[in-house]
Amino acid sequence: MASASLGPWRTAATVGALGGGVSLGFNAITGDFGLGVVAGALSLALMLFFLAGGACAALGGRGGAADHRIRRWARSHPWQVATVPAALLLVSDFLMRQILTSEGFFGSLWDGLWRGAVVAGLIGLIGAMSGARRRG
Repeated sequence: MASASLGPWRTAATVGALGGGVSLGFNAITGDFGLGVVAGALSLALMLFFLAGGACAALGGRGGAADHRIRRWARSHPWQVATVPAALLLVSDFLMRQILTSEGFFGSLWDGLWRGAVVAGLIGLIGAMSGARRRG
């Protein structure tokens, strides 16, 4: 769980808000609007938020001495770091879809699962490649 505190969450929130806003704006321009469109834009925003924050956490930054051990652990365990934002995305996307749409339980769960898998895969690969580059 300590890896959740590593990400630059303010930057990640900006990336997510921009991506969700562009998606919502594009759908509004094309004339398609409703709770499903809002849910889709929010889902994209959540995915970008957790992807940006998790990727930066996996890459590790130049922090103070207090978080040096946590960042070293994150560099050597990129797949464990990737599970935190992926699980948070799964839960938040599932809940958001259950509240905003009429999508069924398993449909919402499936959407959250595949989005979480994409986020976990990308963050894990970024962290693994970054760790290999630093060791090599």
